[in-house]
Amino acid sequence: MNSIKVAAEQMAPSKVVCVGRNYTAHIAELNNELPEQMVLFNKPNSAIGTQLLATHNNDVLHYETELCFVVKNKRLVGIGLGLDLTKREVQAKLKNKGLPWERAKAFDGSVLFTPFVELSDDMQHFSFELTINQQLIQQGNSDFMLHTPAQILAEITDFMHLEDGDVIMTGTPAGVGEVTAGSVFSVTLYANEQCILTHQWRAQ
Repeated sequence: MNSIKVAAEQMAPSKVVCVGRNYTAHIAELNNELPEQMVLFNKPNSAIGTQLLATHNNDVLHYETELCFVVKNKRLVGIGLGLDLTKREVQAKLKNKGLPWERAKAFDGSVLFTPFVELSDDMQHFSFELTINQQLIQQGNSDFMLHTPAQILAEITDFMHLEDGDVIMTGTPAGVGEVTAGSVFSVTLYANEQCILTHQWRAQ
């Protein structure tokens, strides 16, 4: 089983639950409709990778930076950032046919995580940044999400059991694009405007 690091603890998520279309600007940039209810999909444990890939089985990959939470004892206990990797052309073809997205979203190595920081009660406001080759590309802010972390947790647990260590990805802001081999991806996470996490990947 692939694992994640939460503070000093290693945990093995049984699954990653992802929220789609949670930022209006991202919905607009992909010409999607505003959903009537929360859009949710899963990635299996086997999707968790450590290396940022530019392609998978000859398909070009697109990056999406997301605020992520770890669940334990039915609560959000850890916070970090993740890269949701998508085969955008494959996804578009599947969507047009009304088919599931797994081939475009759940392949091996389709999600990368930073280490997770322990979540405390005084952390109320979150923002994050992605730079690629030192150029600011994406900025996310919990205030601009259509669904709050608490609402997302409640919605998921209404119909699905979350195991300890499962990860929730809360959607991506505008600025998604192709992964280019050799590019350096740097992410920074802020809680209450204080930097709590930085991490870096080099695309292969």
